[in-house]
Amino acid sequence: MSAHVATIAPAKPATAHQRRRNYARRYRLFIVPAGIVVAAVIVFPWLFTLFMSVQDFHVGGAMTFVGLANYTRMLSDERFLWAILHTLYFTVLAVIFPTILGVIAAVCFNQRFPLRGLARTIFILPMMATPVAVALVWTMMFHPQLGVLNYLLTSIGLPPSTWVYDSATVIPTLVMVETWQWTPLIMLIVLGGLASLPQDPYEAAALDGASAWQCFIKITLPLVWPFIMVALVLRAVDALKAFDTIFVISGGGPGTSSETLNLYLYQEAFAYYDIGYASAIVVVFFVLILLVTLLLMSRRAKAAAA
Repeated sequence: MSAHVATIAPAKPATAHQRRRNYARRYRLFIVPAGIVVAAVIVFPWLFTLFMSVQDFHVGGAMTFVGLANYTRMLSDERFLWAILHTLYFTVLAVIFPTILGVIAAVCFNQRFPLRGLARTIFILPMMATPVAVALVWTMMFHPQLGVLNYLLTSIGLPPSTWVYDSATVIPTLVMVETWQWTPLIMLIVLGGLASLPQDPYEAAALDGASAWQCFIKITLPLVWPFIMVALVLRAVDALKAFDTIFVISGGGPGTSSETLNLYLYQEAFAYYDIGYASAIVVVFFVLILLVTLLLMSRRAKAAAA
């Protein structure tokens, strides 16, 4: 009787395509929890907001589908249109002044001088405070009779100011608070860019007899411009969404002279309980922030490519 020995062929090694499929299958197991969290925290609220924006719904009342009526209502809502103008006005000023001062501060702190580390620490302290605490302190300082700012003005022979109690000065005054608190953020971003700049162009410029101002305009500013654009994007988005500082200091007043979109939708949702209209304002507000962000990001991409 002859014995037959069965030979087992060795398994073929997995191909690159099979390895990628196996890796992708295992990888999906790790992203499922994150996907669930993102859907619950971000996707669902936005879908629900879109759904509510086409409803006529007040708290305690019935919900009625109205289509685009909430959006068309904005076109004739003067308070909404003024809120957009106030938001853009506040944002432009709250971006320009911190950026200019932040770049100047970054150039100064990039130089070597005694106690530079201590000076940097003191300079960034306003950024560490919570906006509500900052707003409360500045509110006391803006008081017409008891505020320290008017005391300082009168002590040097200047007339006292109405600060946030006048519709003509309320937004510039709020911008002053934003500038004081967020200039250090711009400084830190630009300072990081200055620290990474090569020294060869400066050495060549020194051999050619270039002045410090010429070096700044022709070398420093073009090289650090991508970092400035990053700071502009962050500051613009933050200024567009500003709420706590304005709400605590002025409450949108006097009247509605400092009422931004954030404050207006807050009033519609939590004072008038018009949830449908407030949801539509949120959608428009999101589109406005997205457009500004895309515009600045495109400018940043062009700056980086140049």
